[in-house]
Amino acid sequence: MKKITKEEYSKLTQKISPPSPTIKNCMMAFLIGGLICSVGQITLDLYLNLGFSKEEAGMLNTVTLIFIGVTLTAFGIYEKIGSKAGAGTLVPITGFANSVASSAIEFRTEGFITGVGVKMFVIAGPVIVYSIAAGVVYGTAIYIMKVLKAI
Repeated sequence: MKKITKEEYSKLTQKISPPSPTIKNCMMAFLIGGLICSVGQITLDLYLNLGFSKEEAGMLNTVTLIFIGVTLTAFGIYEKIGSKAGAGTLVPITGFANSVASSAIEFRTEGFITGVGVKMFVIAGPVIVYSIAAGVVYGTAIYIMKVLKAI
């Protein structure tokens, strides 16, 4: 049996693989991502119209979007939407809720601590770590710029 090179393998997979409908994928991501953002704006406006302060409405909106993302994930709907919308479902709040919930659901048979508790942050953990690190770097840079401006 002849070994094939990486170049030959690459050419073979390109020949066999169907072309990706890039324009369609971009349009679906844009439309579904926009729909998710519109739902977020509608719920925010609803909370503001109910008399909540801007800060309270923002917090309630975040909780609502997380609840919607987790609920859709639990019923397998978020995955179906994601298969059509692709990157459009990666809107930060709902996408993050989906990543945490899907990992928790997948490993629930291993128990609450070693399954749900540990595996819940397999995907979300790096996001949290790098977000905190970026916050420290940006905060430090802003602090230094303010101190230098005062001198």
